[in-house]
Amino acid sequence: MERLDTTVRPYAWGSTTAIPALLGVEPTGEPQAEMWLGAHPGAPSRLDRGAGPVSLADVIAADPDTEVGPEVHAAFGPRLPFLLKLLAADAPLSLQVHPDLAQAAAGHAAEEARGVPLDAPHRTYKDDQHKPELICALTPFEGLCGFRAPARTARLLDELGVPALAGHAAALREDRDGTALRQVFTAVLTAGRAAAGAADAPAAAEPGADDTTAATVAHVARAAARLASESGEFAAACAAYARLARSYPGDAGVIAALLLNHVRLAPGEALFLDAGVPHAYLGGLGVEIMAGSDNVLRCGLTPKHVDVPELLRIVRFTGGDPRVLLPVRDAHGEEHYETPVTEFRLSRRRLTADDAPVTPPAGRPQILLCTEGRVRLTAGDGAHTVLTPGQAAYVAASGPVPACTGEGTLFRATVAL
Repeated sequence: MERLDTTVRPYAWGSTTAIPALLGVEPTGEPQAEMWLGAHPGAPSRLDRGAGPVSLADVIAADPDTEVGPEVHAAFGPRLPFLLKLLAADAPLSLQVHPDLAQAAAGHAAEEARGVPLDAPHRTYKDDQHKPELICALTPFEGLCGFRAPARTARLLDELGVPALAGHAAALREDRDGTALRQVFTAVLTAGRAAAGAADAPAAAEPGADDTTAATVAHVARAAARLASESGEFAAACAAYARLARSYPGDAGVIAALLLNHVRLAPGEALFLDAGVPHAYLGGLGVEIMAGSDNVLRCGLTPKHVDVPELLRIVRFTGGDPRVLLPVRDAHGEEHYETPVTEFRLSRRRLTADDAPVTPPAGRPQILLCTEGRVRLTAGDGAHTVLTPGQAAYVAASGPVPACTGEGTLFRATVAL
């Protein structure tokens, strides 16, 4: 076991207080959006191996069979296949989707063939991997996740009463062949732009605030604020939509967001986001785990590069209620969140002073993150370290797994092979 020295990313949407409060330090006044724990090349964690800090990514690359184990090495290459984060949002993140493995590999190869630099702001596919992810709330957490059932969205648009959206409401309400979500989502994101051959393959362009879209977003802001003040079915969602419209006036992503489910997570609840699922986090503090990729396709609610045609190609137009995950408790008292991916597995354990020492399973690389209280990790030779909130330790696949004691909450990230 080795303590991790981590990096906090100061993205503009981050909270200025949530991560400092968890760590028990004074805020700097700057946003602190994400604390990365892992070996992603964008901001790898560091270990102290006697000669000074060394990147976890370099440690794994130098001896992958020792660090991640032969099976993980064979399945995913000489790397840690997951990235663990603390995420603290105080403003909406971009409306986005992630590709599946085949789409990521093809998109990455195409951009490489065109010579698009990896650090170019218009680069879409930074690597050839997919990016399924799971967010587990530490505080009340709010987001948008997946398309709402078309009939329910038609009711929402009817209640908003925005004339420019009446045609979209009718299309969703009268959907006979399951194409209405694609039709409406595409129309919203491509309004005012020329199509390139087909309605669902618009010409590449940054989304702009054309006069019609800007007027519609302003109307949505007023209507959503009105519904938010009432106690109807969509009051909570409309409060979120009104905030989006104020934050991104004239952005077509505000209108597109009306098609998505509004979700509120209580602490301990989680959402799994698979490839092609449109989503945007709106606010809260959580533990996030994902496959080790940086592939994000955006269509709005951001000043960053967007790629509407490519997003429309990979998004999954399936409507329904989002599945909120609760942890499943095993016979040993560990609670894990079930997902269909093999790159990661997230679990948590709530320790009390009366608990006997608990030793996690061995043979896999893992990161242990304390989010509450104090957790003592003790190796077989008696060496120990104490984790307080926001502190984490790395355990190599070949290394001895520490016994865990104390009073607090410990998240464990590992591989699900």
